[in-house]
Amino acid sequence: MPSTMPMPIDSDAGRPRLAPHVRLTFDPARQRYVLLTPETVTVLNDTGAAILELCDGERTVAGILTELHARYDRVVDDEVRLFLTDLLAKRRVEVSDG
Repeated sequence: MPSTMPMPIDSDAGRPRLAPHVRLTFDPARQRYVLLTPETVTVLNDTGAAILELCDGERTVAGILTELHARYDRVVDDEVRLFLTDLLAKRRVEVSDG
């Protein structure tokens, strides 16, 4: 059974996924993706939404970065890791070792 112990986001082997109480959805009123938690609504930019759509618990951080590089011309790996680290600290994302 996979471990659910958090791994540092700087590990390419970590498998991020949304926390159980978090939902990514498109808000038609805002015409933006939002991250919903019981207490907050976070409006995402297109980049943030693209990253979180790939956080399925199956893809590794390395796999997410590879997919982002395939989709976009300019992807800064450290910025993606920083975004995920921030969401991990806020308990919006969980990372398992697979």
